Parts: sequence; C-alpha cells; structure tokens
Amino acid sequence: MLDLKLMQNDPDKVREALKRRGANLDVDEFAALDANRKKLINEVEELKAERNKAGAEIGKLKREKQDTTEIMERMGKVSARIKELDAELSEVETAEKEWLMAVPNIPHESVPFGESEDDNPVLRYWGEKPEMDFTPREHWDLGTELDGLDFERAAKLTGSRFCVQKGWAARLERALAQFMLDTHVTEHDYTEMVTPTMVNRQTMTGTGQLPKFEEDLFKLEGWDYYMIPTAEVPLTNLYSGEVLSEDQLPILFCAHTPCFRSEAGSYGKDTKGLIRQHQFYKVEMVNFAHPDKSYEALETMTARAETILQKLGLHYRVIALCTGDMGFSAAKTYDLEVWLPGQDKYREISSCSNCEDFQARRANIKFQPKDSKKKEFVHTLNGSGLAVGRTLVAVIENYQQADGSIIVPEALRPYMGGLEKIEA
Repeated sequence: MLDLKLMQNDPDKVREALKRRGANLDVDEFAALDANRKKLINEVEELKAERNKAGAEIGKLKREKQDTTEIMERMGKVSARIKELDAELSEVETAEKEWLMAVPNIPHESVPFGESEDDNPVLRYWGEKPEMDFTPREHWDLGTELDGLDFERAAKLTGSRFCVQKGWAARLERALAQFMLDTHVTEHDYTEMVTPTMVNRQTMTGTGQLPKFEEDLFKLEGWDYYMIPTAEVPLTNLYSGEVLSEDQLPILFCAHTPCFRSEAGSYGKDTKGLIRQHQFYKVEMVNFAHPDKSYEALETMTARAETILQKLGLHYRVIALCTGDMGFSAAKTYDLEVWLPGQDKYREISSCSNCEDFQARRANIKFQPKDSKKKEFVHTLNGSGLAVGRTLVAVIENYQQADGSIIVPEALRPYMGGLEKIEA
C-alpha cells in the first residue's frame, strides 16, 4: 500500500507512476474522496465542539433551575447529525482504503519503461546452450516414457494441470528441494521455516494477493482460509503488526512449500507438462531489510537464486521486468529464465523482487531505528530459490541423451544415492 501522505502531497508522482505501469486508476477520484473525508471530519469536530459547549451550558441552566428543553432538543438534532456524519465518514474511509488497496507499487527509477514482457531487457547470460546432435524432446514425453510423470492418472484423481510423479521423478524433485534448501541455509545464511499452507484473508491482504487477485486463489469453502500461492505470503506476514529492532535486520527466511494457483488469467497457455500447474512446489526466499540496504539485498538475493542454476550447470539469462510487466507489489524485479531445449525457449524459473515498504504498510511491519524515536517500515523482498517443478523440467530437458536417458547433474547425485543416469 502506498503512503497516504504521498497520495495527498504529491499526486502527480503517483499519477505518472500509474501511467508508467499502465494501471487504469484515476488519482482525482482518490483526491475527491480524501477531500470529502476531511470535510466530514471537520464538520463532525465542529458539531462535537458545539455539543460539548452546550453540555456545559445545560449543566449551568440546571443548577440555576432554568428550562433546558429548547437546548436539549437542539442538541438531540446535533447528536443525530453527528451519527449520520459518522456513518458517512466510515463509508468514505472504507472507499478510500479500498482505493489505496487497489493501487500497485510505484516502480523504482531504475525500472525500464515498457508495456509487456516483450519490452523486458536481457541483462546477462550465464553458461551455454547444451549441444545436442539429436532433436531434443519435451519433458512430458521423456518423463512419461521413463515412467516418472503420469498426467492421466492425476487428471483422474483431480483434473487437468496436475501431475503424479513416480519413482525417479519423485526422488529427483525431492533431491532438488533438499539441494536448494541446503545451499540457502548453509551457504547463504537463510533460516529454514515450515509454515502453514493455509492462511487467512488478513495475511493474503498483507502481501497484496487480496483484494485484487482473489480469482487466482483457492479458498476453502466455509472457512476464511486460502491455500497459499507462494511461501512469500506466510513468511512475510510472520511479523505483521510487530516492531522489530534495527539490530535484527536483515532477517532471512526460506521455506519449501506446495503452492496453489488457479491460473485464472492464463487462458489455456502452457496446458501441457509441468510449467503451469494448479499445484507445484517452490523454495522461497524472503528478506526483511533496512530501507537503506534493500536494493543491495535485491542484487544479493538474485545472485543466490543464480547460484542454484550454476551449481546445476543450467544455462539461463537474467532479465529486468519493465514497468508494464512487474507484479502488483514490486518496486523492482529480476527474472531468471532457464533454457529449455525441448521447448526451444527460455522459461521463467525465478522472480526476485524488492517491494520496498509496500507490503510492510499493508501488514504493518516496522522497525525501531537506533538513532530515532520514530518507527519506520521495513523493506520486504522475496524471490524463488527456485521453483522446484520447473527446475525438474530444466534438468530433464537439458540433461537428456539421444537414447532417451537422463544424466543426473553431479550436484544432485549425493541426494540420489549416487545415481548417475536415469534410464528405462
């Protein structure tokens, strides 16, 4: 959520930021709501002051045994008017808060301008595309042929966009998750967490999933609980409503969780394979950072996600998301896109974002600076470290052999009982 003072004092900055993002929101609508709110507050305060003054006068008249009927009737009307104004003020304040909740974050000045993913600049590449003297196959063909991926039985159990993983595929996914967690915990100083995979409405609102993106979520019928779309949601909200000390920052958490997304806006894209499932697993990184150090932290977080791909020997590129392609809560985002030879394209495998104080304002997460009595909002960052299912896809497609077998990357062999090759 944006700073209310920014909306009030510099509406042109907000208007320009929304224009750069392509957001269809009218800043003048907020200005009208805020002006009405202030007018109502002033009117209520004047009437309450009048009522207080009359209260003292009524007391004096009663002590003097004089008639108070007229003034009592007038104050009855004043009290009724105050009640009407309070109700009206409550409606205006709700409308103003709902408007603020619908406003995306302001892009950092370094974010490139653009309208869609086609405008995202590539910043760098790592590694080389694997050389293959045969036509590479997609992961769903290889995985099915090697009896590791079963989409048909998953569809029988639930429906489309689910997968049953068996034998080597189940073990390889577990190995990848363990490898990622071990790297982040032992080499990158993250604290591993296990969180609920169901959270309430307030928690979803804190990170920006609600109210705007409710159609993308799975909600439990009869409960105010939602299945998490990412571990970013529970991890970031761990400190909602709390004040941290400056000495505690930065706080680094990581978690391996299932993630649930309806993919309401995908309109049939990527319906085959593991790329866009309703349920998938991800290792997520979250950082509660000091505002002065959050952009340095974003570079570090991105590099830590890259480390996983480098250890696995997977060719990838890093792109900067343009203003029109960034997520709702992000002020700046880097995406890592891994090369998939079977699909002959790069696909997102990690997204690392600095949300600045946007989520902290929604969730009310502050810290107490050492040299100031005034509390400040922390900056929150999140990043995939990595999407486990998509990494499984990348391993299958990049390490496939002409005979249909798959070489196990060296970094994963200790987690696979020394297995070097997956074959029929």
